[in-house]
Amino acid sequence: MTTSVLGKGSRNTGASKAGATDKRAGLLLAVVLAAQFMALLDVFIVNVAAPTIRTELDASGAGLQMVIAGYTVAYAVLLITGARLGDLFGHRRAYLGGLAVFTVASLACGLAADTGQLIAFRLVQGAGAALMIPQVLSLIQRNFEGESRVRALGAYSAVLATGAAAGQVAGGVLVSADLFGTSWRPVFLVNIPIGLALLVLGTRLLPRDGRGEPEREPERTRGLDLPGLVLLAAAVSLFTVPLVLGQEQDWPLWSWLSLGAAVVLFAGLLAYESRLAARGGAPLIAPRVLRIPGMGLAVLRIAVVMAVNAGFLFTLTLHVQAGLGYSALRAGLTFAPTAVVFGVVGLTWRRWPAGLQRVMVPGGFALTAMSSAAVGLVLRDGGDGGFAMYAAFAGVGAGLALGFSPTLTGALAGVRPEDAADASGLLVTVTQLGQLLGVATFGTLFLNRLNALGAHAYGEALWVCALALAAASLFGSVAGLLRSRH
Repeated sequence: MTTSVLGKGSRNTGASKAGATDKRAGLLLAVVLAAQFMALLDVFIVNVAAPTIRTELDASGAGLQMVIAGYTVAYAVLLITGARLGDLFGHRRAYLGGLAVFTVASLACGLAADTGQLIAFRLVQGAGAALMIPQVLSLIQRNFEGESRVRALGAYSAVLATGAAAGQVAGGVLVSADLFGTSWRPVFLVNIPIGLALLVLGTRLLPRDGRGEPEREPERTRGLDLPGLVLLAAAVSLFTVPLVLGQEQDWPLWSWLSLGAAVVLFAGLLAYESRLAARGGAPLIAPRVLRIPGMGLAVLRIAVVMAVNAGFLFTLTLHVQAGLGYSALRAGLTFAPTAVVFGVVGLTWRRWPAGLQRVMVPGGFALTAMSSAAVGLVLRDGGDGGFAMYAAFAGVGAGLALGFSPTLTGALAGVRPEDAADASGLLVTVTQLGQLLGVATFGTLFLNRLNALGAHAYGEALWVCALALAAASLFGSVAGLLRSRH
């Protein structure tokens, strides 16, 4: 009898400990994904506030462009560096340090007195995000296993692109609210209470660096590969700056020379890293990560998804505000179906029938292509599109989620723990560069068609851009079919 009672008590104690462990793991995931969401939000939240910022700070067109792009450029340039610093000094330390920098820079942005200050603080904010965000995937890789890791990556995927549309919504709400007469400033100041709360929770919930991890002393002590860092920073800078500023300055010669130089430097970086690895050195990105089965196609598909996502949001934001005359709040809320559907699909796709999962990636890209074309068609005549527009927006969200979430999960499934930092830095950098590419290419196409057709022809310009978005999505579908056959 006594043995029975003791056994029952032991089982209850075990269940209680397991429940506490699951709860702590859930809180840990919530903390790191909340920071991911906050940082991603700041890529897009400024878009809706841009007209007000330009008026109140008397910013030039180029100055306003750099306010928006400064964060993105610093973010893209330093992402892989941030991942490596986390690998060297600990993911917990890097995450909390980046979060602190991001929070302080957000306060400085909200208090900026002129355009120059705002640009400088946006660069610092982007640097903080670049140190913080690569640690998210690494912390997930190191603290979750098996099915728990799959669910955590599904939540990560949902947060990643949902934040883009949510940024539009949040920007519209905050600018329209004009809290205490502060106009655009709350789009930055809203990060302060969130950042402080995450810092407190992070110090309590994130495991100490090295605790519970496999022994990795050689990895901890390897050098920082400064030549690789310089080559990477130069190549990404030469690639991103003309993409961001080229349209503003009518694509001058320097922008094309810069893009050409970026290609040369990227090739030089790959050659240098390969030689360094062959000599037994410690390259910034381990070549073996690029050779992981499916990683190359995953990089391609993720770039396409994020380019289409960013191009869609950018061009539609211009259309609904300038073409349809929507307020900042209404413009932001218009993208809610895209955000909600993306999040739901990103969290539930693993539960779908196995037969559907085999065609999920190519099918998702095909759905995105059809939905993008439908958006252009229903808005082509200059009307608001009614219910059909929102249905097409939801289709875009579902298609992008199906193209992105299974791709990311599959790419990371074969990554060893010691390669988690390199893989996460690579994939998050591709995500960011994909967004820059989408805004530059599809935004340029939209603005050029608008200039050619006249300011009254927003619907026609959008129709051309929608067809281009559909074509890019079909390209992603072909890549998905190649992966499925493999």
